[in-house]
Amino acid sequence: MTQCRSNGAALYAAVSMLLVGCVNPPPAPGLMDLLDRPAERSLAEGMRAYDDAQYASAEKALRAALVLPLSNPRDRATAHKLLAFIQCTSDRLATCETEFRAARQVDPGFALNRAEAGHPQWGPVYRRLFP
Repeated sequence: MTQCRSNGAALYAAVSMLLVGCVNPPPAPGLMDLLDRPAERSLAEGMRAYDDAQYASAEKALRAALVLPLSNPRDRATAHKLLAFIQCTSDRLATCETEFRAARQVDPGFALNRAEAGHPQWGPVYRRLFP
């Protein structure tokens, strides 16, 4: 009798695992799904404007993305990081510091990569805040 219960439990566990494997998780949102969201669309616009050296447009779009708001902490940190870069290159160092702090606050794992941290304009500000 004990052997039957043991085999039954093992069978139940095996069937359960098979059934769980048959359930497909919902697909991750695609790029077009994300761009349908106003905050994510503003972030993408801000990133594109930043890459095109259109800093006034980038700042406006990035601030809009933060107000809408962005739901992902890494996305919010990216918006703050780019705003920090814009502030530092415009010699608004106090605001640059504020943006770096905000990036770290929303995403405790936020860090500049090696090339970014070595930049002559914002690198010293970042390294002073986060040695």
